[in-house]
Amino acid sequence: MREDLSGRLAPGPDTSGDGCVHVAEGMVLTGMGIAFAYVGVHQDKPLYLVGGAAFALLCFVGTIVVARSDGREKAAAEAGAQRAERLWRPAHYCSDCYSVFCPGGAPWQGALTPEQFKKLVWTEAGYGDQLPTGDKAKDAVLPPGVLPHR
Repeated sequence: MREDLSGRLAPGPDTSGDGCVHVAEGMVLTGMGIAFAYVGVHQDKPLYLVGGAAFALLCFVGTIVVARSDGREKAAAEAGAQRAERLWRPAHYCSDCYSVFCPGGAPWQGALTPEQFKKLVWTEAGYGDQLPTGDKAKDAVLPPGVLPHR
C-alpha cells in the first residue's frame, strides 16, 4: 500500500460521483450571483446588478458544462469497463520484479511496469484520455507487440 499499488493498477477511472457535488457547488455560486444582483436592484448599485447577473450566468453555464463533462467521462468508463476487465482480470503482479504480466501471454504479452499496464488497460478500454495529470501512466510508453492482435 505504501507504493499506492491499487491506484497504479486501477482498471478504470473513479466514477463514484462528483457530478452531484459539482452541480451543488455550481448552484450555490449561481445563487450568490443572483443575491448580488438582487442587492444591486434594491440598493440601486448597478455594479452589483451587472456583476452579480454576469457571475450568476457564468456559474450556471459553467455548471452545465462541468456536469455534461462528468457525464461523458462516466459514460466512457462504463462503456469501456468490459474491455478493461478483459485485460485487467487475468493480470498478475510480481512484487519481486515489480512488474505485471499475464500467464500464458493472453490476452496480452510480456511484463509491464504498473504504469505501462495501467496505460494499456485504460487506452484499450477507451478512456486513456482520462488519465489524471501527473499520473506516471500518462507518460508511460508501451513496448511494441504487447497486444498480439496489433
